[in-house]
Amino acid sequence: MEFDLQPTLTGPGLTLRPLRPEDRETLWQVARDPLIWDQHPDQTRYQRAGFERFFNGLIASPGALAVVENSSGQIIGVTRYYEWDDDLREITIGHTFLARDYWGTGANREMKQLLIEHARPHVAAIWFHVGKCNLRSQRAMEKLGAVPMHEGQRPQNGVMVDFIYYRIQPAHWHAAH
Repeated sequence: MEFDLQPTLTGPGLTLRPLRPEDRETLWQVARDPLIWDQHPDQTRYQRAGFERFFNGLIASPGALAVVENSSGQIIGVTRYYEWDDDLREITIGHTFLARDYWGTGANREMKQLLIEHARPHVAAIWFHVGKCNLRSQRAMEKLGAVPMHEGQRPQNGVMVDFIYYRIQPAHWHAAH
């Protein structure tokens, strides 16, 4: 069975579906809140040029998903599968953000649960790259049961930035959640 990097996944409150070019303006309306990005390694994403660079990268990737709130049908964020390694059976989830109205509501947990459950039959490990200064995302990872494994640098807009690499082993996820 081949791993689908751009599925449509539906939960009680959210649907994740493939991101489309025509989602650009709707997602821009969410992303233009500077407080979403205040701890993020790329704090330019609330500016049009920074958002365009981010969105173009998402569209060019094979795993970007719009996050849609079921009751309203509104796009409230985005997430992405990336760095699929078929040999190691590992995938990374990231490039995620949600509108601030959905922080602390369980939306992030539901989104991650949908992503993890979809990947579970195909992977031995799921990775998350979290900016070292992004304390909010680090807390979210810990609430999910992700374990910090090591630190490293990743390129961000042409410069190397410090990240913490978190891992979840899906075989343990189901028993714990």
